[in-house]
Amino acid sequence: METEIRQVKGEEGRQAIAKAAEILGRGGLVAFPTETVYGLGGNGLDPQAAARIYAAKGRPSDNPLILHIASRKELPPLVREIPPMAERLMDAFWPGPMTLIFRKSACVPRETTGGLETVAIRFPSHPAAQALIREAGLPVAAPSANLSGRPSPTTAQHVAEDLGGRIEMILDGGPVEIGLESTIIDVTGAIPLILRPGAISLEQVRQAAGDGAFDPAILGKPDAGLRPRAPGMKYRHYAPKAELAIVTGKPEAVAEKIASLAAEKQRAGFRVGILCPEESQGRYDAALVKTVGTRAHEETIAHNLYRCLREFDQEQAEFVFSEAFDEGPMGEAIMNRLVKAAGYRILPAGGGDEKIP
Repeated sequence: METEIRQVKGEEGRQAIAKAAEILGRGGLVAFPTETVYGLGGNGLDPQAAARIYAAKGRPSDNPLILHIASRKELPPLVREIPPMAERLMDAFWPGPMTLIFRKSACVPRETTGGLETVAIRFPSHPAAQALIREAGLPVAAPSANLSGRPSPTTAQHVAEDLGGRIEMILDGGPVEIGLESTIIDVTGAIPLILRPGAISLEQVRQAAGDGAFDPAILGKPDAGLRPRAPGMKYRHYAPKAELAIVTGKPEAVAEKIASLAAEKQRAGFRVGILCPEESQGRYDAALVKTVGTRAHEETIAHNLYRCLREFDQEQAEFVFSEAFDEGPMGEAIMNRLVKAAGYRILPAGGGDEKIP
């Protein structure tokens, strides 16, 4: 299969979106930009389209897909009820980088929900995503448009690297705005539970809904028998090909530890990468030092994280050592992705090898 790449701007973009909508209508797959990452879209009400998404990504079939809509009016037919707390959250954050989990209606196939009786739904703010969904006239199931386990794509080129030849079309909207996947919130219980952190913080959820918490299942390494209720809960995700480890501790000790580890691996003949903020790049002299952003604005770290991880692959890094980035409102989301990418390998700057329990 040859994958067509089309721009989304101007008249050419309108024609590309019309063609992409036609592909979705007949059960095909299209990658498209959102404000978070690029999504791999298929007809969310078609079990066969859902199966094609799982096959194209190499994604475990128990990992739920997210349905994307282009209007709140499209929500009621897809769910059994809309709790008041969900209404408050939608008032505050839709359209935007928030996914809500509801009890599904009968029209949503279990093939889309990973076999669950709940469904994850998002109303993206990206104009190309909205235009595609409106043109298709159906809810679009769309996980991130990458091979399962790889860093999520933040450009159309990233999508082509992973899925070229596997899908019919990629809509190119340029680099995405945020760079991390949406905050996922379960609204089926007594209070909103965050199942995946994102650009919308726990504090913001509490302000909008009056309450909220992190689901305990995401606060440590997941149990092998966990049945994931949302994308990103169970499996290793976002990972480069290199062995990645995160070094934690006081800044001076972290820099010293990373420099020592990198030097040791380089003496052994390995190609080593270091991931750090702009503030500390001068402390390292490894061949592959990548600055992911500035600690003064953690949104820059979120925006550049996946790009940097993919660049380590392109430059054939065998080991990558990363500083921790847990500051600011997006710190939870950044570290959630980075820890999963590292397979939960944490190296305290004081020594030892800690794996998050």
